[in-house]
Amino acid sequence: MNPSAQPTFQDIGDLVDLDQDLPLGHKVATVHRVLRDRVGSLDRVAVAVYEPETDLLKTLVATDLASNPLSHYEARLADCASLVEVLEQGRPRVIQDLTSLQTVTGSEHTRRILEAGYRASFTKAMKVNNRFFGFVFFDSRTSGAFVPEVLGELDLFAHLVSLIVVNEVAAIRTLLAAIRTARDMTNQRDAETGAHVDRMARYSRLIALELADEHGFDDEYLEHVFMFAPLHDIGKLAVADRILLKPGRLTEEEMRIMKTHVARGQELVDSMLQNFGLDSFQHIEMLRNIVLCHHETLNGTGYPRGLRGSEIPIEARIIAVADVFDAMTSARPYKEAWTNEAAFSTLTRLADAALDRECVEALMRRTADVEEIQARFSKGTLTERE
Repeated sequence: MNPSAQPTFQDIGDLVDLDQDLPLGHKVATVHRVLRDRVGSLDRVAVAVYEPETDLLKTLVATDLASNPLSHYEARLADCASLVEVLEQGRPRVIQDLTSLQTVTGSEHTRRILEAGYRASFTKAMKVNNRFFGFVFFDSRTSGAFVPEVLGELDLFAHLVSLIVVNEVAAIRTLLAAIRTARDMTNQRDAETGAHVDRMARYSRLIALELADEHGFDDEYLEHVFMFAPLHDIGKLAVADRILLKPGRLTEEEMRIMKTHVARGQELVDSMLQNFGLDSFQHIEMLRNIVLCHHETLNGTGYPRGLRGSEIPIEARIIAVADVFDAMTSARPYKEAWTNEAAFSTLTRLADAALDRECVEALMRRTADVEEIQARFSKGTLTERE
């Protein structure tokens, strides 16, 4: 090992993977492999992204998958005093003996890291245009591993990991922001519609999180479900207000037009992905599935293709439950908001026929989280039709 050496042709060749159409986890693992060869004892590279609306840090990717102590983990930044300090100081943090940190913080995060055998840590905050985005973590099972001679290498590669993550996640967030701006400019949505997608995106993540072990969902999948859920009804931008905002029952012709929002949504997604240069990103097929299939039903009576059961992609089944639940529990010009209990009862009746029972029961197991989401993202009357 020679940490002060310049990158070799072999290093550069290994990093070529970063330009390929590969999952984010694969790219971070490539950086891990190259950096480990250069600095020695490096057993884990992980990234947590920050959600400012809820102050949550959420694990996005970690490369020590055989014993990842923080899989599907989230915590409020305010509860992580040592990480707040890293952010406030504006420089990386190096801990040569993590057992000392446990004495100071006693946090769940530190406890899990220590139980997995990690003893040294390097932490760097990620920022985009001076806005906090999350953290990069380098961990070693060897105390004192991150000696001064390798810190420059760690800082450089932490920047590289940040760029990889920001390139994927920030681009998708920009896409979402552009869509919300379009809604505002066309006056087709009020403030409650924003609250609706805020809530249902978080319900969707709760469901996916509950199903993660059973279905093998990794943290990338969970985050992409959360990011893509607000796009499920993007095709409604092409539906006239006279139909979309009509307080009474739709005519047969109006319903036919309403149903076209699914196909129009797929067209808009494909166009935007190309315009934003995102058409080669991983998990894009998940987005297409969400937009195209969230009105399919398990008994085959849904639209547009009449898919049945497992023919419907799991991400679309997740979004359908989250969307229907929020529609039930939101006030509309033609109905009062249902109680959560009434909505859960109806979801249970719809299970196996229209909705996926597994997804319904997953949401019902997270009642306390549902109530917290409702309290945080509660606004006026929802004017838009389902």
